[in-house]
This record gives sequence, C-alpha cells and structure tokens, in this order.
Amino acid sequence: MSRSAAPPYKRVDFPGSQGAALSGRLELPEGEPRAVALFAHCFTCGKDTVAASRISRALTGHGIAVLRFDFTGLGQSGGDFGSTDFSSNVGDLVAAAEHLEEVIGPPALLVGHSLGGAAVLAAAQRIPTTRAVATVGAPADPAHVRRLLGQGVNALEGAEVAEVCLAGRTFRISRRFLDDIEAQPQAERIAHLGVPLLVMHSPTDDTVGIDNARRIFDAARHPKSFVALDGADHLLTRPSDARFVADILAVWALRHVDAGRAPVPSARDRPRRGEFGAQGAQHLDGDPRSGRGEVPG
Repeated sequence: MSRSAAPPYKRVDFPGSQGAALSGRLELPEGEPRAVALFAHCFTCGKDTVAASRISRALTGHGIAVLRFDFTGLGQSGGDFGSTDFSSNVGDLVAAAEHLEEVIGPPALLVGHSLGGAAVLAAAQRIPTTRAVATVGAPADPAHVRRLLGQGVNALEGAEVAEVCLAGRTFRISRRFLDDIEAQPQAERIAHLGVPLLVMHSPTDDTVGIDNARRIFDAARHPKSFVALDGADHLLTRPSDARFVADILAVWALRHVDAGRAPVPSARDRPRRGEFGAQGAQHLDGDPRSGRGEVPG
C-alpha cells in the first residue's frame, strides 16, 4: 500500500469509564490484521493530533489495526474533562480494549504518546491480552503534568475546580486530578510490567525531558529497548519523525504481537542482558543515558 493512500477506517463509539460515549477511529490494514493495537494520545490532546494520526496510519501499512480515541471530555467524546483524572483515563483505555475485543479482536500492542504513554504503562496489567508496550515522549511519573500546569496549580488553592490555560486553550482541572496523579505507583507498575517495552524519546524534547526516558528504562525489566528520536519535537510535528516512530515501532512490535508468531516467554524465562536465549540470539538494548538506541534484530 502506498504511503500516500489513506487506509480504510471505521468510526466507533463505546462507553468510557465514566459512562460517557467515547469517539474513536479504527484504522484498518489491507487484508487480515497481523495484530491489533490501542493508541493513547497526549494530555488534553485528542485522537486526531499529528502524532496520533500519522503513527496510527503508518502502522496499518505494516498490517497492524489501530484504535485511537478521544479520552472522556476531549475531542468528539462526551463527558466533562473537569471531572476526569489519570485513573479515569486508564479506565477509558480498559474500556477501549474491551470494545476492540468485541469488534475486531483484543489489543496485543499498547502505544502511548506523552501522558498517554504513562497511561498505557498503567493500563497494561488491566488488559490481559497485552503482549508489548511502547511509549513515545512519556513522563516517568504522571505527576510530571503539574509542571505543565504552571501557575494554574495555584488556582486550585482553596478550590475544588479551577480553569487553567494550556497551549492557548482553557481547561477545567479539579483538585482530585492533582491528588490522583500524585498517588500513582508508576515505578512499581513499570517494574512489574511483565511484557517487552520500547521507550522512544527525543534527546531534545523540551516538554518531557529525556531524563524521563532514563527513569522508565531503568525501572523496567528486560526485554526492553530504547530508541532516540534525534531532532524530533515533543509532538512529532515533522512527518518524517512520525513515520520513523511508526516504522521502528512496527518492526519491533511484530516480533512480539504478530498473530502468526509464538507468544513471548514469561518474564522469568527471558534472558538477562548479555545472555543468550535458546535460539542463540542475544538481546540488545539501547540506553537513554548513552543517547543511542538499538532494536533487537
């Protein structure tokens, strides 16, 4: 299929974690899907952002069906964003996975951009069909969002809900949202992820710094890989960066989620760094501290 050709898709709607109807777009490859993926967008963004749309469409070129949707209260989804929090976002992902199972098949691959990356790390153990997780520009801790809110956090002093300005847009944020992101046991979740992890991050990301990639990578167990997105901005606004992410992601993911391949071994059976598996293939992993990244060949 030509890169310029728009892949077929279906508009989907399903109930989210708070009961509101969530709007999604299911991108479909030509022929039978080799795998099904679920994509989580960035904080206060939506399913139609440049990164979400380009990565999802590019993945279909590798035979992967992808569902991207708007979290509760955002984009075309119903509900009140001011009543949501990180936990409800995770619940929305679980609801999306359940809907996928009904319409095309359960998701084996979870992909998240920015705070969506933190959300898929948190949701993985609640979606039992997960066989691989990939993050793009993700914070190591959901509490990183407090920095993005800036002075808006002060507006919540003595108030339950306040309006904050993000990228020129006004959103209602609740005190519950702040309490919720502070209470997330993210490092523990990453350590017990139990499936292969791919961390992709730009060394020059000025929204979510590269140190976040190091913290995620260090907390995770093998097999794990890191790929540096040299020169990319946080939102992957340059088309070549989104295509690069999708191409690397697809090659890596299909080793683990392709329906025609055997399931990955359990965590206790996986070789440690530098050890050789039963097939004699060494597991190679990039390190965000070195600025270099390698994907197992």
